[in-house]
Amino acid sequence: MDEVLDEGPFFHGTKAELQVGDHLTAGFRSNYRPEIVMNHIYFTALRDGAGLAAELAAGDGAPRVYVVEPTGEFENDPNVTDKKFPGNPTRSYRSREPLHIVGEVTDWTRQTPEALQMWRDRLAAIRLDDRAEIIN
Repeated sequence: MDEVLDEGPFFHGTKAELQVGDHLTAGFRSNYRPEIVMNHIYFTALRDGAGLAAELAAGDGAPRVYVVEPTGEFENDPNVTDKKFPGNPTRSYRSREPLHIVGEVTDWTRQTPEALQMWRDRLAAIRLDDRAEIIN
């Protein structure tokens, strides 16, 4: 990768309880299409974007936002860039290489229950729409 896409810091939202020094890796089921095992690990340069992902993530744990560093090459997330939004306004990325956890943030903006329900309804509609593909 010759061109720096973003200098970070970078964040990953999840319900997994992890520690500084752990690595996040690809190979888990998508939160948005659980029948798909993902070939990439996703992250963003927007703290609140990672917070939303954490709140929507599968599982029963508390939503968490980790500060992460990519350990290898990464690219713009094609699921939200250009396909759905011009450029990369969500500052969303993905990598086949692990993300190294360097910290956790707790001061991200939480969604209201109504906003979370709206997002869950949108995701449910996507799951039912056979045309809503995930570029894996």
